[in-house]
Amino acid sequence: MKRVSLALSAMLAVAPALAAESSDPIKLTLHDWSGQLITTKLMGEVLKEAGYNVEYVQADYIAQFAGLKTGDLHVAMEIWETTGREAMDEAFATGDVVNLGETGLQAIEEWWYPAYMKERCPGLPNWEALKDCAEEFSTPETAPFGRYLGGPVTWGGFDEERVEALGLDFEVVHAGTDSALFAELEAAYQRQDPIILWVYAPHWAPAKYDGEFVEFPPFSPECYSDPSVGVNPDAAYDCGKPRGPIWKVSWAGVADKWPGAAKAIENFKLSNADYGAMVTEVDLDGKSVDDTVAAWMADNKDTWSGWIAK
Repeated sequence: MKRVSLALSAMLAVAPALAAESSDPIKLTLHDWSGQLITTKLMGEVLKEAGYNVEYVQADYIAQFAGLKTGDLHVAMEIWETTGREAMDEAFATGDVVNLGETGLQAIEEWWYPAYMKERCPGLPNWEALKDCAEEFSTPETAPFGRYLGGPVTWGGFDEERVEALGLDFEVVHAGTDSALFAELEAAYQRQDPIILWVYAPHWAPAKYDGEFVEFPPFSPECYSDPSVGVNPDAAYDCGKPRGPIWKVSWAGVADKWPGAAKAIENFKLSNADYGAMVTEVDLDGKSVDDTVAAWMADNKDTWSGWIAK
């Protein structure tokens, strides 16, 4: 009898905190940077622990909103205030996509240069210094124009518009992937080659490498929408990128079909420190996303259990 009681207690201890309201899969979107793969797999595995059926679907960062509106996709775990605000606002206005709150992560995405480039371009981090030393950032392919290495095209960011609006003699070249972006940074940094590129935080790169973000004119929503606002009265996007939270969003029907899951996703919170540590494990230490997520869950059961118990 004692053995039965012990077995029952063990079963209850690991029993899902929620009962899945539908066996249909909750479709979580995957993108093309390690941090987003981590947060999405982490949320998905926690939902599985709660008894839900989960499916991971590869999708473009901005284009995914079409699927979220129709319910063909269900949850996006990382929409950055820095690059996703316009797409979010448009989707929210339809009533088909809803905000499930902040992830706990605070985002910066901006032009960044290694500290050694400051000697070659005095006046940095002020953006106006780039007007006088664009050629210092050139490559044989872009000379005499400087090269700005942007993120993958799917990330958005309006870098081409910013270059034109601010009158910068730069050519925007997009990296094919997140890993290619930071591989170029690593190679340039080791050789002290000229480079200015898209760097974001939370991430390991601005902690590993000595450098600075360019200080553009402060962002305002009007800067993006009204050409008369900002340093160039004839063009929008004549300012820096917004900074702020990383959000979770979903198809509006998630709360009706899987209310417990929607609540668990709302409860999800992660610190910049935890996020950065996991991205470092994947990008620098060569650990798989799945192993990294599993290790974090093993070490933080009290945290994620709280997401599905509330």
